[in-house]
Amino acid sequence: MSSTTTANPVSSPQALRKAQFQIHFCVLLWGFTAILGKTISLAALDLVRWRMLLVVAALLVVPRVWRGLRAMTPRLLGAYAAVGIVIALHWLTFYAAIKLANASVGATCIAVAPVFLAVLEPRIAGRQFRWHELWIGIGVIPGVALVVGGIPDQMRFGVLVGVISAFLCALFGACNKRLVEHADPFTVTAVELGTGAAFLWLGAALVPHVGSIFALPSAHDGFYLLVLSLACTLVPFTLSLVALRHLSAFAVELAVNLEPVYALLLAIPLFGEQRELDLAFYLGVAIIIGSVLVHPWFERRHARKVETNIAGSVD
Repeated sequence: MSSTTTANPVSSPQALRKAQFQIHFCVLLWGFTAILGKTISLAALDLVRWRMLLVVAALLVVPRVWRGLRAMTPRLLGAYAAVGIVIALHWLTFYAAIKLANASVGATCIAVAPVFLAVLEPRIAGRQFRWHELWIGIGVIPGVALVVGGIPDQMRFGVLVGVISAFLCALFGACNKRLVEHADPFTVTAVELGTGAAFLWLGAALVPHVGSIFALPSAHDGFYLLVLSLACTLVPFTLSLVALRHLSAFAVELAVNLEPVYALLLAIPLFGEQRELDLAFYLGVAIIIGSVLVHPWFERRHARKVETNIAGSVD
């Protein structure tokens, strides 16, 4: 598999701008996931397995998914399936963090993922390690801490689970960057989420469970599960794979750092979850947005340096 560099070097400026718009639209939709996770009364395991199952059920009626499956080699199918298990574990820990803490804390913990990605993506996707990505990722952490505010003692275990979720998020992001060029995004979504759903349903059958594992959600939970599955999972997950063809996994995850801002702004009026918007909140938001904006500047600088070195070697 060939190595990748910054945001695909063959991508045109128009393609890059389109990919950046696509990923920010995805982030806006993902901002609702923590809110919906808090609204749905199901336990984390039940919520995630129904979410994934509904997405796969919707994709299986799309003819291009079946065409993509027929064209996929067994080795590639196995690679996407392995990523699907990581995604399932990421979502499971993400919603567990929400249940153990709250929606804003659960979403904000994901902003730690760029720190992991700065190390994982070069190793997994086969591109050069960049120190500025690590420093940007670390620099975001004070911003997300300010956005969340003080964490009560009883929420600290939820924060730990949320950080584990962030690591898993970084892991599957780096793996998808390596594999994203090799199959249709709809097919990849179907395979990854289908495998993740099967993994969780099998796990639910093997682990002691209260009630039937096939019990249907209530009408209230069913409605919000459909919204979560179709509007906030199927659409942004597939679209993010399209954007990932032109952007690095680090750039994508850095943009996702805006998700807790959306989630917290929604959680405040809906759940009274926190905190008035004081100076610390605005300072934290400024740090997060600043990191999102400064990264492209570093990337352009890095690209110019690479082009200069190539030109010099040719001369």
